[in-house]
Amino acid sequence: MAVPFSDRVWSEIETIDPADARRIQDERLQQQVAYLAARSALYREKFAAHGVDPARVRTVEDLADLPFTEKHELRESLASTPPLGAHLAADRSEVVQVQASSGTTGSPSYVGLTPSDIQQWCEMGARALYANGFRPGDWMLHALGMSKGFVGGLPVVQIAQYMGIVDIPVGAEAGADRLLRVLADQRPDILIGTPYFLAYLAEQTPEVLGAAASTFGVRALSVGGEPGGGLPAVRDKLQGLWGATSREMLGGTDFGVMYWGECEAQDGMHFHSPDLLVAEIIDPETGEVLAPTDGAEGELVYTALGRQASPLLRFRSRDNVVVTGTDCACGRTGYKIRCVGRTDDMLIVRGINLFPSAVKQLVSEFVPVTTGEMRIRADFEGHTTQKPLHVVVEAADDLDEAGRAALVAGVEGRVRSALNVKVTVELLPAFSLKRPDHVKVQLVERV
Repeated sequence: MAVPFSDRVWSEIETIDPADARRIQDERLQQQVAYLAARSALYREKFAAHGVDPARVRTVEDLADLPFTEKHELRESLASTPPLGAHLAADRSEVVQVQASSGTTGSPSYVGLTPSDIQQWCEMGARALYANGFRPGDWMLHALGMSKGFVGGLPVVQIAQYMGIVDIPVGAEAGADRLLRVLADQRPDILIGTPYFLAYLAEQTPEVLGAAASTFGVRALSVGGEPGGGLPAVRDKLQGLWGATSREMLGGTDFGVMYWGECEAQDGMHFHSPDLLVAEIIDPETGEVLAPTDGAEGELVYTALGRQASPLLRFRSRDNVVVTGTDCACGRTGYKIRCVGRTDDMLIVRGINLFPSAVKQLVSEFVPVTTGEMRIRADFEGHTTQKPLHVVVEAADDLDEAGRAALVAGVEGRVRSALNVKVTVELLPAFSLKRPDHVKVQLVERV
C-alpha cells in the first residue's frame, strides 16, 4: 500500500513546476527511446523506415519529427507475432500479466505488463482517483466490467489495493439487481463505473431496493470509460440521483487504466503523470502539435516513459479533447481537458464536423420531458452524409400529443442553432433504448 503525499494530492509530481516536469520528461524520453531501439522489433523497423536516429531524440519537442503509431499497426503486430506482438520489448519470462482493450473498434489489443509496469499503472491510477475524491480506507463498489481482460476489471482492483481502498469486485456484468443488493448490504463509500450505467443503477434503486439511491450513503463517484461524464447535464443527474460528487477520469488500455482525473473544481481532468507519460495534443487532420492552451482542441497522442513490456511511441489515441484550463486552485499544475468524443466517431454532416456527444448534451437539456437518452441512426456508409441526421430520443411517458410535438420541434431547433446541423427527431417510449452495462455507449447505431 502506498501513502498519499498530502490531503490535496496523491503525488508531489502533480504540483511540480511545468519546467521541472519537462526536464524529467526529456531525461526519461531519452531512456525510453534508447530502450525501444534496443528491445522493440516494431520500433527498430519504424526508426529505420523513417530515418530516425534514436540518439538524436533528446527532448519532448523532438517527438514532432517522429512517426505516429496507429492502432492498425498494433493489430498487425499482434497478428504477425503472437501473443504480444513485435512491439513486446521485454522477455516473455518478465511478463506477469496481460490485459486487453474492449475491442469496440476492432480486434482487442493485448498489452503485457511486468511488475514494474503494474506499479506504474497503479501509481497513475491512484493520482486520478485521489483527485476524484477517493481515499484510503474507503469501501468501493466496482461497477466497471470485470471480464474479458478489460482494464476496468483487475487493474482497478490492483489500484484500489495500492491505495488502501477496499474493492467490492462485483462488476457490471452481474447486472443492476445484483449490484444494488450488494450496495444495500455493504454500504460502500464510493462507486466506479461508466456515467450512463451509474445513472441507470440509480434509476433502478427505488424499484429494486425500495428507496432512492441517495439514501445509501455513497460519497463520491468516479466515472469514465466513455465520453459524457463531464457534461453538465450528465453530472447534475448523477449527483442528484446519488447525493454524491461525480468526477471524471480518462485512460486507456495501452498506457494505463487512468491517467487523467478531475479534482474538486469539476472543470476538467488534470494530467497527473508527466514523469510516466508524455501527452501531446495534435490537429487530427494535419498532425501538427498544438500548445495546451485554454480552448485548444485536438487529439491526444501518448508516449510511454519507463514502460518495459509494451511501450508505445506517439500513439494516436483518437480521443478528441478540449483544454479547459492550465492552472487550478487545487494546486495541480497539469493542464485540464474535457473529452468530447473520439476522432474516429466524428460525423461530417453537409461539411460540418459533429461529435455525437454534442447531440447527447443538447438532448439532456430537455430532461424531464426526455430521459436524456438518444441515438443517432446512421443510414449511410462511412462518416459523411448530405442528409439530415435521424435522431431517436426517449420521451417521458406522460407527454400528450402537443407536448410531443413541442419536444420534437425543440430538439430539432436546439441542435440546428447550437451545432448548425439539421436533424429529424423520432420519439421513442421511455427506457426503450438498450441501457449500457460494462461496455461503452454507442451513440451512433448503423441501420
